[in-house]
This record gives sequence, structure tokens and C-alpha cells, in this order.
Amino acid sequence: MKTFTCQCTNTLHFANSQCVSCGLMLGFIADEAKLSAFTTNQYGNLQASCNGKLYRKCKNYADHNVCNWMVSFDDDNEYCISCRLNEVIPNLAEPENLTLWFRLEQAKRRLLYNVIRLGLPIEGKSPSNPTGLGFAFLQDEIEDQYGNELTVKNFVTTGHASGLITININEADHSTRIDMREKMGERYRTLVGHFRHESGHYYWDRLIAHSDKITEFRRLFGDERSSYVDSMQKYYKHGPSNNWQNVWVSAYASMHPWEDWAETWAHYLHMIDTLETANDFDFSLAGIKIANPIPSNEIHDQVFIASSFTHLFDNWCQLTKALNGLNRSMGLDDAYPFVISITALDKLRFVHEVISSKLNSDYICPNPALVTD
Repeated sequence: MKTFTCQCTNTLHFANSQCVSCGLMLGFIADEAKLSAFTTNQYGNLQASCNGKLYRKCKNYADHNVCNWMVSFDDDNEYCISCRLNEVIPNLAEPENLTLWFRLEQAKRRLLYNVIRLGLPIEGKSPSNPTGLGFAFLQDEIEDQYGNELTVKNFVTTGHASGLITININEADHSTRIDMREKMGERYRTLVGHFRHESGHYYWDRLIAHSDKITEFRRLFGDERSSYVDSMQKYYKHGPSNNWQNVWVSAYASMHPWEDWAETWAHYLHMIDTLETANDFDFSLAGIKIANPIPSNEIHDQVFIASSFTHLFDNWCQLTKALNGLNRSMGLDDAYPFVISITALDKLRFVHEVISSKLNSDYICPNPALVTD
């Protein structure tokens, strides 16, 4: 995640909607992956300081202030490319849901920033593409059966099906999410982690399922044609495999090859986002600057792709060692509570190769991600 610069030279951050120095309104321009300050021209239109073009606020920015992305002035859609992917939003008749929705949208936009930067396609649902990407933010259905005793009638499961990513909005409530993390025996559970994990299922369908990479996938992750239901029941009844640390990136990844892929995919996006942030802040460790992990828009051969992952992971090991040390100095939990085995590392390398191969195939089009019709 990069920082940006206002026209007044103040540093801007991805989630900002107003410059605290000059007071100008800010908005994110997705097709350029830039956060820009905006001024109002003589006709009352918003003009970006970064490129001089005209834009409108996304409807969810203007009406609810849960978004900070912009829509091109000549675009007929009222919503930005992030918000137009929403199939269901939280029930805003419940006041607390606006805050939860704001947090959900922040995490979703961070995911979309990742995939835009990596050149991955964002193909929204349409009559010709019913399995395109979409989001549904749902809450558990509560009923009052016994006076004031409330019970859950219908529990919403966070998951993915045919392109639709469903997130239980309780995951945006910090105390509820931490309580669930404790109950599940997890050391890491975040809102952006949910989005990255579920996007892994979506991109498995797009990049692996019907490609020549399926054989290598099965060699590394296992045969996804094995019963998912049986694997899920076994996992929740008996827990993860005893040796999961030697094979998988997380305990949950041991449940089924699909979950192994999704957990590994999410982990890779964690690495990319954190390393890009460290690079943007000029982090150096032992005199060596953390490199930008985002590949350039040009063709790279397999030797370069392999060596780039080795360099990326070396940077990651050094950075997370420092992050954990800093957190311990503050009396906090480790920022990075993972140990990557050789087997898990090979899976991360595979994700890197899949994404790099996709970028190679699309190098002529710098922004293949912005396909949202």
C-alpha cells in the first residue's frame, strides 16, 4: 500500500477523504491507482489535481460517506468500481450498521487495490457473466422467542459461491471478531483477511480451475475433487491434522485443497501489501532497502519470476522478524504469528507464479483489472 501526496505536498493515506493540511476533498482514482485532491471548477464540477480530469463522488461517498472512490465524469454508473460490485449492503435502518458497513468497505477497497496493482481482473456480474465478482454483506437473523431472550434464527456464514463473496457483518465488530478468534483457537483473524481469503476462491475459479495449472495445483495442494462436505465435517469434529504446521500455512488450510489455496492466496496478498507499504516508507533492514514486490508491466521469463519470489520472501522474513520484535517491545501480540514450512513456501511460490503468469499474458493492457460491466 502506497502513500500519496496532496497538491499542498502533505502526505495522504489510502483511506483519507480530506487533506488535514489544506482541507481539500480527496478521492481515489481506481484506473490510475492514485489518491488525489480535488477542487471545484467554474462549472461546479470536481477536478482532480493529479491529472486535471473531471470526476464525481461515488454515490456511497456522497450519500453515506462509506467510500472515498471517484467515478469518471462521463461514466453513467453512479457507483465506483468497488461499490458497483455490491449485491447486498447492510440494513441501514439499524444505526450501528453504518459503522460496520464503513469498515467492510474499507477492507474491500484494500483488497481491490491489491488486485488492481497485481493486474488481476475484476469482472462484475452481468447477464453474460453470472459468476462475476459480487459482494453481499449480511447479518444474522435474530428472533425474540422467549420474551427478552434473543436467539439466532439464521446464522450467516462468511464464504464464496459462484463469484458472490458473502461476509457476516459481525466480522466488522471488533469485539465479536476477537471473541470468534478465541473460540476458533486462531492467532490471526482480520476483516481484510476475510476478503483476501474469499477472493482466493473467486480467483481459483478464474485462474486455476480450467487452466493448464490444475495438474501442478493438485500436486501441491491435493485433489480438490474430494468431498468438501466430508472434509469440513471431519475438520470441525476432529480439528486440523496433527502435523499441519509442516504442510499448511494455517490450521484451517488443512481442511480441504480449496481452503489451502484460499489461505495461501490470502497470505500472499498479506505479504504483497505489507512489503509495498514498507517499501513506500523506505524501510531498510541491515542496510538493505525492502524492495517493491509489485511487478512491472512487462514480460518476465521463468527465471526472473522464480528469483523475484526468492527475493520477495527473503525481504518478508527480515521484515516480519523486525515487526514481531517491535510488537513485543510494546507488549503486543506478534504482528506475524506464522512459521512457513518448506511445503507451504512452495505453495506461496505457486501463487506468485500464477499471478506473474497472468500479468505476463496481459502486459499489453496495463489495467486488465478494470472490467466491471
